[in-house]
Amino acid sequence: MTELDEAWELALAEANNRARAAGRGDIADYLSLRSRNDLLRRTATDWLIHVTVMIAGKANRAGAGIQIEQEDNHRFSRGTATMVGKRVTLRSGVRALIIESGWPRTPRDGIVRGGGLACANIKHFGRPRANVELLLMRSSQGSPQWFVHDKNGGKTILSEEEIKAHISPLIQH
Repeated sequence: MTELDEAWELALAEANNRARAAGRGDIADYLSLRSRNDLLRRTATDWLIHVTVMIAGKANRAGAGIQIEQEDNHRFSRGTATMVGKRVTLRSGVRALIIESGWPRTPRDGIVRGGGLACANIKHFGRPRANVELLLMRSSQGSPQWFVHDKNGGKTILSEEEIKAHISPLIQH
């Protein structure tokens, strides 16, 4: 967790305490929901980045030679909204794969469309048709789940196998 994330959590907790002390249960409930959703978002983003780095690391131990770069506090657009989160870039020769994940942090950043908690992109340098957009949503059990949105409006659950499939062109070159 970054210093900014820690400061944000502290500010939310203080605001929640002030709202409860002032008898504003509605605001306190909203802030509690926001805090729980932020934990889901952070956990899902960390999973996505961790799995990507783990798969690339395993390929490297087998001789792939993939360069791995990570960035916190990365900003990217989804429609008219700005997402803030993490990015990992995998490079091998002239090929590159970028996975970015985040959510709006301030009201001016906008909202996540489609009822999601967070957004992510998997981008293939030079292969835009292979790019996919992800949306983090609650599963029926309440846990976070990444869904791949296809061009026809359908959605499927993102699996580790699908992440491997996105990384495989870097290994095969």
